[in-house]
Amino acid sequence: MTAPQIYVSFPGTAREALGFYASVFGGELTLHTNAEFGRADGAPDAIAHGELSGVVALAGSDTPPGGTSVRFEGLMLSLLGTAEPAILHDWFNKLSLGGRVVDPLAAKPWGASDGQVIDRYGLHWLIGYEPGADA
Repeated sequence: MTAPQIYVSFPGTAREALGFYASVFGGELTLHTNAEFGRADGAPDAIAHGELSGVVALAGSDTPPGGTSVRFEGLMLSLLGTAEPAILHDWFNKLSLGGRVVDPLAAKPWGASDGQVIDRYGLHWLIGYEPGADA
């Protein structure tokens, strides 16, 4: 790995959340339960480790009882210029379902197009592209 990877501690929703991100971004999703890893610090079917690999990489697990789950403040996951504009709009729209649009993905006064959305699992995304982009 050449860059930091986002690893999210989900409050018992890792299977659902990582499946959602796989449906948005595509890629390969692998999930491993506590039972598979021989862990006893949570339900046997809780996710001990899950990983989405592909264009957007994301990993996570279910928080063990008493653990702290995801809380985002002052942090965004940036997908600026990471795909063609049509794909970025599609991702933005899918992430918006059940989430909250903070700033619509649209042309801005400085010439770029970008927007922000907090998805249904609490992750804050910044998505956009430069004019004439065909990333």
